[in-house]
Amino acid sequence: MARKGIFIWLFSALTFIALIHLVEAISVLVFNNQIKLLQLYPFTNEKLQAITPTMYFWGSAIATLILWGITCLIAFENPVETFLNKMLSDAKKQSTVEAQMLETKSELLDAMNETVEMNNTLLAQVKDIIYNIRTEVKEIQPLNENVEKLKTELSHLKREIKKFEENIKHPKKCPTCGKPILPEFKLCPYCGENIKLLPETVIALQNYK
Repeated sequence: MARKGIFIWLFSALTFIALIHLVEAISVLVFNNQIKLLQLYPFTNEKLQAITPTMYFWGSAIATLILWGITCLIAFENPVETFLNKMLSDAKKQSTVEAQMLETKSELLDAMNETVEMNNTLLAQVKDIIYNIRTEVKEIQPLNENVEKLKTELSHLKREIKKFEENIKHPKKCPTCGKPILPEFKLCPYCGENIKLLPETVIALQNYK
């Protein structure tokens, strides 16, 4: 406010001086008086004496109007309006900055959304792969059971083969004719003797012989 008062005082004084020159110019044009106020300026006295009354009138009139307009602009400037305009300007700047920040954040949110969508797609693919693996595992389980059964049957068959090989290596002999026969034979294929009906003492005796 103090600065504003100084400017108003300064331009009012200049406007008053220009107005005095305008009054003198009017008196010179109307009453053909001599120009006296311009003699107060010692450094430019010679140049100012060459000015015609018409130029003096128009120059002082224009200077008076310009200085009076500047004084009015300074005097009638509303500080509240200036403050509000400044507030509005700051608000516009702040809104611009916030809009830029929101735009940046929206870009980040878009990128995050794309990342989430890609992750969802990958998760869906992983789920499909896991489901296919489980299905294949379920299909493989019966095969495993069949393989286990085959292993059991093969082990049983190996035992039987081993037992058969042992019987072949150590055949049973007929106690009557002494020829080798299989243990499961009830009759001797060579002499027709009933093997199971023979007493054990006879078998032992034949073995001793």
